Amino acid sequence: MELDFITQNSIIYVLIAWVVIVVIAKGLKLERYGFEIKAYSLTYKNKNVNSALLKMLSRTKRGIRVFADVSVVAGFIMMGFAFWFLINNVSNFFVAQNEFSELTVLIPGVTLTSSASITYFLLSIPIVLVIHEGAHGIVAALEKIKIKTGGFAIFIAMFAGFVEPDEEEFGKAKKISKLRVIGAGATSNVIFAFALGAILLTNPFFAMVLPEPLLSTFYDLPEGVLVLSIIENSGAEKAGLMANDIITSINDIRIFSAVDFPSLSPGEIANVSVLRDGQPLNFDVEITPAQDDPERGLIGIMRDNTFAYKPVMNFIEWNDPNVSMFLLWLWMISFFIGIINMLPLPILDGGKFIHTIIDKRISDSAVNGVMWGIYAFTFVLFGLNIALSYMKSGWFTI
Repeated sequence: MELDFITQNSIIYVLIAWVVIVVIAKGLKLERYGFEIKAYSLTYKNKNVNSALLKMLSRTKRGIRVFADVSVVAGFIMMGFAFWFLINNVSNFFVAQNEFSELTVLIPGVTLTSSASITYFLLSIPIVLVIHEGAHGIVAALEKIKIKTGGFAIFIAMFAGFVEPDEEEFGKAKKISKLRVIGAGATSNVIFAFALGAILLTNPFFAMVLPEPLLSTFYDLPEGVLVLSIIENSGAEKAGLMANDIITSINDIRIFSAVDFPSLSPGEIANVSVLRDGQPLNFDVEITPAQDDPERGLIGIMRDNTFAYKPVMNFIEWNDPNVSMFLLWLWMISFFIGIINMLPLPILDGGKFIHTIIDKRISDSAVNGVMWGIYAFTFVLFGLNIALSYMKSGWFTI
């Protein structure tokens, strides 16, 4: 498949950018300011984080106390939602594939291949991490658990933020205090996502990710996608589709805009529903291969790609699509990092959350056995979602 030069070489640009960052860091001798520079990572640690958190806490203690208590309940809810989504998604693959949500791991230069997507991702991640780790830190300060250091790390194109609590103080803390600290990070991300989402309800682009019944509640929905012209000798022409038809569904998938078009394979017969002069019609269209990519199927139309969703609450004018897309990425990453982080895996908050709950209730060996059983189940479930996504569409890029 032919790709434009930037997309085809995005991984190269990511690596070049990393080399430039390392060279600049070395040239500026950032080691003097607490940076640790390696060929594959750049890490910064600050020992003054605890005092800054205590100052912030002194002004917001009552609100942070409420937030800390909410974080415990939210931790259970988010973990339950993550498991429900992954299990339900696997079930959909076998019983209702139209409702199956394809998952991918966002890796700049690998699954993120367009320069715009990489930019939105790299701008969003630091904001999400600051919110996440800041919440861990300030709740730890509330629970009188000292934070030794805080900072961030960059591993080529992947970001990580961290706060390091005093292990002895954290170990001696009450179980409820530990749960508050652990749950605070993911809860802060999801609360931020809800707040940002409330603003984005005024943005037409937000309709791309909003599910029903919220979509029809907050947006005036278009009838479908207008057919501008028909490609000669295509499946659409042979089936009888015409210019000015409005496509309303394909294979029973409701079509509101061009982004709703499903992936189709050459040779398959797609059921296409249209409105023609207000009358509903159905056509069986043979999907033909694209000239530039024989594995990609085409209906055989030129369509109107205008994004026609209209927010019911339209009191904000969104004139810059780059701002809209960045905020959409920020919402998406904040929400899903919050939810996924509560999955019980060793490197995620969910693993620490479950470990804290069962610790001291049974023997240490039993705790380890239970935790590794939970880790294995979660890893298989998450991996199965990725694998089924690959089976449906191959490795897809953004």
